[in-house]
Amino acid sequence: MKYICIVCDYVYDPEIGDLDGGIAPGTKFEDIPDDWVCPLCGVGKEDFEPLR
Repeated sequence: MKYICIVCDYVYDPEIGDLDGGIAPGTKFEDIPDDWVCPLCGVGKEDFEPLR
């Protein structure tokens, strides 16, 4: 499932991951470390919600 940042609309896609942020492709959003931040605006995981 993809997740979207409610601040800047960045979409985290688990198939792609976030290589610049150290998140490997295939990593589920729930498995991302709690200190990870949005690569575009810098907010935390708490500001993401499931993309419907």
